Amino acid sequence: MEFLGGVFSDAVDAFSDFGPELWRVVGLTLFVSGVSTVLGVALGIPLGSLLALERFPGSAALRTGVSVGMGMPPVLVGLLVLLVFWSSGPLGSLGLVFTPTAMVIAQVILAVPVAAGVTAGAIDGLPVEAKEQMRSLRLTPFVRNRLAISEARAGVGSAAVAAFGRVISEVGAVLIVGGNILGETRVLTTLIVQESRQARFGVAIAAGLVLLLISLIVNLVFARLNRATVVF
Repeated sequence: MEFLGGVFSDAVDAFSDFGPELWRVVGLTLFVSGVSTVLGVALGIPLGSLLALERFPGSAALRTGVSVGMGMPPVLVGLLVLLVFWSSGPLGSLGLVFTPTAMVIAQVILAVPVAAGVTAGAIDGLPVEAKEQMRSLRLTPFVRNRLAISEARAGVGSAAVAAFGRVISEVGAVLIVGGNILGETRVLTTLIVQESRQARFGVAIAAGLVLLLISLIVNLVFARLNRATVVF
């Protein structure tokens, strides 16, 4: 108990010493996670709607791929992205290794299957009559999918929350492709790993609480927007 008390006391001290370095870490965390979520949702939600409503050659394989992607190990995604952008890799000339851009790319790859899978599940859960009516109407696939997303907006909102949760808590992929470089690619999750390795548990706890607070605020905002949309 004395040890834990000391750790939490150190965490309080870390909060009181919250300086420019930690603000940069928080800012980069919000930037990388925010951009990754927006891109992941923008790609994943239409994909999920397409898989739920349309049948085309390869749709079953694509849906299986989405299911597999929802449980894809982040370290594997990070490794694959690193190999692609490594100096001698296919896109090594872009110089993206150990940059926030590479971190965003890795997190988008993780977010898209989650957004697509949850969206497809939400649309699959619509009443059979509603889906049959949408299929019977003379609508373009774009309009039909947009209508389905609107009908399943509560579930689609959950897809956005799930995608954000996937990227904000991720550490393996961003550690591999970002390198945890101070002032450049260090985010809250990699900061927690580093401080824990150095037995600076107070700072790790403080960073974890900040991460938890960010996640809580974002989830509350999404929940409020979701309720307002459903009521409307």
